[in-house]
Amino acid sequence: MKPFLVLQLRPETEASDDEFAAILRKGGLTPDQAQRIRLDQGPLPEGLSLDTYSGVIVGGGPGCVSDPADRKSCIEARIEDAVMGLMPEITARDLPFMGCCYGIGILAHHLGAPVTKERYSEPVGATTCVLTQAGRDDPLLAGVPDSFRAFVGHKEAVQALPAGCVHLLASEPCPYQMIRFGQNVYATQFHPEADSDGFEVRIRIYKDRGYFPPETAADLVAMCRAEDVHVPEGILQRFVTRYARD
Repeated sequence: MKPFLVLQLRPETEASDDEFAAILRKGGLTPDQAQRIRLDQGPLPEGLSLDTYSGVIVGGGPGCVSDPADRKSCIEARIEDAVMGLMPEITARDLPFMGCCYGIGILAHHLGAPVTKERYSEPVGATTCVLTQAGRDDPLLAGVPDSFRAFVGHKEAVQALPAGCVHLLASEPCPYQMIRFGQNVYATQFHPEADSDGFEVRIRIYKDRGYFPPETAADLVAMCRAEDVHVPEGILQRFVTRYARD
């Protein structure tokens, strides 16, 4: 099987390692079925060819597409430039792509849709995602209940459906929880790889990054542990199963 290219955007090693392990575990991948690249540690390899991969999975991160250039660190700018640099080929060729959280901002921004902090941010925790009619017909969402809980936490959001995209999932606070461009390019605002253990790690690491008052971290951990979140991981696994190829 050709490996999946897993691009990671988190500069914090513990968070990055935990996310990668979750993508493998929830996606049903073995370590040799994924090539991991931490974009915080350097650029994409020279001569990288997307033809050598079954698909591309982009993880989340603390950066925001909508932040002005002068507010982005050198690392954040390099990470964003690297991912954005792949999007023209991915969308033009309709290559299998799953962008998680930060990834929906990348896709929407590339397609010319507004991504801002004006509306639709969601606090750290779980939200209820609801299928649209188009979502009921999408192969990655086959058998998914009409509504389910998923972990979120984002300052910015897609403000309008990008041109050429299909709207698959919504939540009351944030209308664009999952979209598809073409037939094979997907992005979610929620974290399909996340469970309560993973979110506890992120709450601890990012408690001073403006997502929530730091003194509420313990309460957020307790709230996440009380949630029944299991449907989203099936979406990630179906993505892997659908697009794995020799």
